[in-house]
Amino acid sequence: MKKGVKITWMILCILILLLIFLFILRIINSREIDDVSPNIFCKSEELQKSDILWIIPKFEGKNISENKTWCKEILNLNKTLGLHGVYHKYNEFGTTRTEEYLQEGIEEFENCFGFKPTMFKPPQLKISLKNSKLILEKGLILRGNINQLVHKVYHCNDSGKFPNWFVNLF
Repeated sequence: MKKGVKITWMILCILILLLIFLFILRIINSREIDDVSPNIFCKSEELQKSDILWIIPKFEGKNISENKTWCKEILNLNKTLGLHGVYHKYNEFGTTRTEEYLQEGIEEFENCFGFKPTMFKPPQLKISLKNSKLILEKGLILRGNINQLVHKVYHCNDSGKFPNWFVNLF
């Protein structure tokens, strides 16, 4: 066999092994669901099968704490909750945000659930270096692209890069 063909086969085998490894990681890691808000329809079964719910505290001008019934229902699911932006606008954390801006979301989350979030995931996974630093300085664990790759991540309104049925398969 020629040297070039051997290298091609080795690369192909490595890629296949990496895909198998990624598939296994996605099976054993926790499942997540993005865009959880009382103003976004979310199938009950998708909430149930997810371990981590990413909460939008202020969506379309409405604060989650205004809907106490919803807050209790989400708490009763007994899931891990994380902060998913503040208003969930496009490129929300790609542009510079202040500590006060972030604090608005943290306080709204706390008003709804009675505790502060410990994790943060930016909407559309877009975040500037300055905002990353701000999130970490507030003591929040920052989740991003790698997290999205190694976990099955659904979306309440089924609007992610891949539809929820595909995420469920792979």
